[in-house]
Amino acid sequence: MKRILVLVLAVTVLFAMTAPAFAAKPYIGVVSKGFQHQFWQTVAMGSQDAAERYGVDHIFVGPASESEVQVQIDMINAELAKNLAALALAALDTESVTEQLLSAKERGIPVIGFDSGVPNAPEGTITSTASTDNEAAGALAAERVFSLPNVRAAIMAATPGTPIVIGVMSQDATSASVVGRTVGFLNRMYELASTIKPGEVAITGHDRYVKAAESGSFAVELNIMVPATTNAIDCEITAQGMLQKNPVAIFCSNEGTVTGILAATSDGQELDKVNGRYKDLVVVGFDAGVNQKNAVRNGWFYGAVTQDPYMIGYLAIELAVRAMNGETLDEIVDTGCQFYTVANMDDPKIAQLLYD
Repeated sequence: MKRILVLVLAVTVLFAMTAPAFAAKPYIGVVSKGFQHQFWQTVAMGSQDAAERYGVDHIFVGPASESEVQVQIDMINAELAKNLAALALAALDTESVTEQLLSAKERGIPVIGFDSGVPNAPEGTITSTASTDNEAAGALAAERVFSLPNVRAAIMAATPGTPIVIGVMSQDATSASVVGRTVGFLNRMYELASTIKPGEVAITGHDRYVKAAESGSFAVELNIMVPATTNAIDCEITAQGMLQKNPVAIFCSNEGTVTGILAATSDGQELDKVNGRYKDLVVVGFDAGVNQKNAVRNGWFYGAVTQDPYMIGYLAIELAVRAMNGETLDEIVDTGCQFYTVANMDDPKIAQLLYD
């Protein structure tokens, strides 16, 4: 019996010495700008799926409101107090998290920005950022507008004596995301329209974007209008001014300008394709929201570009894993975008991106 017991103990010790160690999974903290909004819930879904794929533990947190800067700071501090392998962050205020970013850098913790990331962060504190390529998103909107036969026919028929207007409404001329979408749309539409009217396309309106026609006179005017402020009334007034130009199409580069065009058209009813005052007008929006989705579903809007919050969350985790493994990453990684219409907005892959 003693020999058997000794043999059992020896085997047990040998197994303990040779068996693989079951170490805890690497832990990644994810701190977003918010949590209650459906947009952030979809981001969280993406991060969860990526965490499962890459075999890491993670937590997704964010304040109830995107105005709660101090709450977010407390959340970041709580994450930094843990045994972090990496941190993913969409900062509400860059200056408020400078101390935390520098601390993470000193400790060798890679920080991945996501969504708007951490603009103007201290050098070397952000390893990479997963965000929408806004210029590409604006260009996608231009391509979809240009794809419509009635838009191309209007461009074809235009002359310097009877020019047409394609309008762009942007909430401001300072926000990087809005400017990017505006530039993307204008540049791509300029290129496309020039294939039909070479030398006769001009960009007018806001000084930041103006570009004269190469021939000296234009048949196609890409007119950009920016409200005096970002409040709803000024957006509506600007939309009314745009409608007076009798445009063939309008691109609204964010939810604020979408709200403005809807307010200026009796909550969108004047865009009705059968009886509406502006039934022939093509409107394309950006992002989602209840009112914009309703406008697309009713056919008042041809469609809209949406960011991909699922991939924002997914890539935030994927980039964090790659960073903690020592890989060299691009400064910005595009999370992509989608164009939705009434025909595809209920497709599960699209529907999950269309937050209220």
